[in-house]
Amino acid sequence: MLTLRTPLRPLSLTAAAVLALGGLAACGDADAGSSGEPEVIASFYPVAWLAERVGGPDATVRTLTKPGAEPHDLELTARQIADVGEADLTFYVKGVQPAVDDAVGKHGKGKALDAATLVKTLPPPAEEEHGQEEEEHGHEEHESSHDPHIWLDPSRMATIATALGDRLASVDAPRAAAYRERAKTLAAQLTALDGRYRDGLKTCKTKSVVTAHAAFGYLTDRYGLRQISIAGVDPANEPSPKRLAELTHEIEEAGATTVFTETLVSPKVAQTLAREAGVKTAVLDPVEGIAAGASGDYLTIMQKNLDTLRPALGCS
Repeated sequence: MLTLRTPLRPLSLTAAAVLALGGLAACGDADAGSSGEPEVIASFYPVAWLAERVGGPDATVRTLTKPGAEPHDLELTARQIADVGEADLTFYVKGVQPAVDDAVGKHGKGKALDAATLVKTLPPPAEEEHGQEEEEHGHEEHESSHDPHIWLDPSRMATIATALGDRLASVDAPRAAAYRERAKTLAAQLTALDGRYRDGLKTCKTKSVVTAHAAFGYLTDRYGLRQISIAGVDPANEPSPKRLAELTHEIEEAGATTVFTETLVSPKVAQTLAREAGVKTAVLDPVEGIAAGASGDYLTIMQKNLDTLRPALGCS
């Protein structure tokens, strides 16, 4: 059976603690993988969703990020770091979660798949737009050579799904055909979603999408739009009063009608900006995580995002 497990409360970790867990690993989680299915560690929701859909009943999937939690500032427990070393595959997006990048680098080499290596990436958001504000507020962006938010382009997700099917097939050869078949089906669904986005955003009066943080670069690039973000890659970094004034001017110049808030981040700054600019707010979900028990998934959330964008941008 495919399972999805949530992490324990973060601990401070020392090298000795990691080594001590080596002995526990052999006897812990005895039920996982007992029927021979590969164990996949997924860093957070978008890649966990892919792993679940492609793995189906043939893989055990665990996620490192608690359902509904904002993933960028994830801290790993000692147990989770040990899991990265023991899993058949760790599936993640480098640049989103420094703790995961570090754990993979130290314990998961050769048994990890970085989704960002499977598609063409975009450069990170321009530092001049956000760097000063981050310094003033005591936050630092996790340095990355690319924008890591690749999952917000369905066409890239289709490519990643296919590659994941091939990787799981190599890990578990007896069930290779099943992984590839599920990946093919999922890629077709993602390609269809991409088509709906292309058609739905083809003719819009406004091309600027004002977002809470710089998560939508791939979406806007794919569909001929422009992202204006309040915060950079890390949504915890709030803009200075000077930057808010600049953003207000940018919104007016762009003729934007909406400032988009998010599901996992406080909307207060976005609401303040919208009030100053005299525009409305709406929720645009970066699909970084969903609450436990939620009925939606990546496909339905992305469809809702499209349905939200169209009237906000005046698309015909």
